[in-house]
Amino acid sequence: MKRRHLMQSIGLGSVTATAAACASKPSGGPPVAADLPRIQWRAIASWPKALDTIFGGLVSICDRVKELSDGRFIITPHTAGEIVGALEVMDAVQLGAAECGHSSSYYYLGKHRGLAFGTSVPFGLTAQQQNAWLYAGGGLTALQAIYRSFNIINFPAGNTGTQMGGWFKREIQTLSDLQGLKMRIPGLGGEVMSRLGVNVQVLPGSEVFLALDRGTIDAAEWVGPYDDAKLGLNRAARFYYYPGWWEPGSTLDFFVNLEAWNRLPKAYQQMIQLAAQEANYTMLSNYEALNAAGLKTLIASGTQLRPYSAEILKQAKTETEALFADLAQRDANFKAIYEPWKTFQQSVIAWNNTNEWVFAEAVKP
Repeated sequence: MKRRHLMQSIGLGSVTATAAACASKPSGGPPVAADLPRIQWRAIASWPKALDTIFGGLVSICDRVKELSDGRFIITPHTAGEIVGALEVMDAVQLGAAECGHSSSYYYLGKHRGLAFGTSVPFGLTAQQQNAWLYAGGGLTALQAIYRSFNIINFPAGNTGTQMGGWFKREIQTLSDLQGLKMRIPGLGGEVMSRLGVNVQVLPGSEVFLALDRGTIDAAEWVGPYDDAKLGLNRAARFYYYPGWWEPGSTLDFFVNLEAWNRLPKAYQQMIQLAAQEANYTMLSNYEALNAAGLKTLIASGTQLRPYSAEILKQAKTETEALFADLAQRDANFKAIYEPWKTFQQSVIAWNNTNEWVFAEAVKP
């Protein structure tokens, strides 16, 4: 009934495949554009259009696939709320109501706790460490095994880099300042904040400003200076904290309905994989450049930049470790991805501590 209702309310995506090729494929040669069917898909997103960098990641995938297919494979991007709500992307793709989508896996922890690692976890991996785990450390294989049980195949398709620690209407200096605070924060970071006494809320990006401005919530995190200013969060709260210890390197995913994926010619599958990988690295590059400039602008306009206190960071890390231990004990699915992830994390951090991070400390102004 759920599948039927969603399909009827949204409408099936348009898929038009030309059965006969327009030209013969050269014997033994690679596919050429004229050999490939004409296909039209819809891609749904968890982001509003105003967030041009994060929604732009989806747009870039659609544009690249169109270019590579010489216009024969068209994927039309749709913003949050245009077809489904921001937090309904995975459900819609799973049911086939849309062929593909762009979202964050940690919005869907109710389906599988291990999906947290597809985005980012508290005190986890930086963006480059996350990419190393996904592409070279077995992470993508593990995540795709999870998604397969939900009729989806996923590909990393963007990274925000290390995020900021959120906007607060008042200063937060001690653990007692967090008690009863109403804060928008999703994922396992939200669960850790809950352990610290915070009243956690999960809201899509399009609703964060109004909730913060009207006092429905006392604090909110989104991504970083560039996007946060786009949402106007600096107009709703004065104090801006760092670092975003709950999201040190957040990956976004491109979801594809598995049945739709299996119907694609191999050449189109390869185009999607290439386009998603390009989006993954390009988005990170864009955010690094835009956030560096954006932070200066925010400070110049009156934003009060504050670090989280050592007390808060220490207890947050303690609660994170306790949460992971609890989940691993209670949830075999979580444990199956957490334990090899932890081994990889320890290894890559040891390497970075030996080289890159020592260099970063040496060149610090």
